[in-house]
Amino acid sequence: MFAAERRQLILEMVRANGAVSLRELARVVQTSEVTVRRDVRALEAEGLLDRRHGGAVLPGGFTRESGFPQKSHLATAEKTAIADLAANFVEEGEAIVVGAGTTTQELARRLARVPGLTVVTNSLLVAQALAHANRVEVVMTGGTLRGSNYALVGSGAEQSLHGLRVSRAFLSGAGLTAERGLSTSNMLSASVDRALVQAAAEVVVLADHTKLGTDTMFQTVPTDLITRLVTDEPPAHDDRAATELQALADQGVQIAVAGGQGGAAGSGAGGPGGDAVPARQQRRDVPVPGPRRQVPGAGGQLRSASASMLGEQGTGAERARVADMRRR
Repeated sequence: MFAAERRQLILEMVRANGAVSLRELARVVQTSEVTVRRDVRALEAEGLLDRRHGGAVLPGGFTRESGFPQKSHLATAEKTAIADLAANFVEEGEAIVVGAGTTTQELARRLARVPGLTVVTNSLLVAQALAHANRVEVVMTGGTLRGSNYALVGSGAEQSLHGLRVSRAFLSGAGLTAERGLSTSNMLSASVDRALVQAAAEVVVLADHTKLGTDTMFQTVPTDLITRLVTDEPPAHDDRAATELQALADQGVQIAVAGGQGGAAGSGAGGPGGDAVPARQQRRDVPVPGPRRQVPGAGGQLRSASASMLGEQGTGAERARVADMRRR
């Protein structure tokens, strides 16, 4: 494919979807991400699109919302990995809310195996994914159907959430920044998402790396209300995504990285929900992924009480006490 043909195809994909990752562009045009990045830079110089963290968006600063058919084919591997990791934060017998989106739909498919779970949702896709799960109770909001993302919105949806209280809310969106938090391109969707957040003790955001640093029109969840972000590992060259992750961590958001160096450690302390330690106290537990940062190993960091007593600083009395405890 000639460069002109390749760039025309890239431009058509961005216009059709609103935002496309470099990884996805490279896959479609069958070339390397390095070549695609060069093409995107050339198209940006002509004012035809804007570069964003690991991808390209429509020009003008804010991305528009794509329809479900377009979204369902974007970053599919990343969404699958994020959903796999996010499912670990759900426990048996919990009551949770799950918002609309293709990533939350992937999560719902995995929640079908959690016994005793109650899921409140405004998403037809989430409800469909759980429709045949015998051990999961699904509660749907009221509202008006929004066909572009198969979600119930409007005053009916919001009123049905009044008085509700659940342990966690799992939400997705069109963009995420440390400055504004999670945002979306549609006012009605944003309003329902805010109502879902009001019903939850904790908020878990599911967002792949292409959404990091992307800002859209309507704020749904400010950064200080986000307990945890579940994302995928940004490409090695995506310094801005890593910077955004660090900024989110600095504001107290726990970072869980799927399929990367932070994946296991990102679960936090105290089991799947990380309840043993207050969320805001774990903000530095998970280092930002990527080759630009040193990631301390998780193993070998904790010592038992007896090992601590018998360390280099231990006294003879402490040694004797430990020995006596062992004899008993």
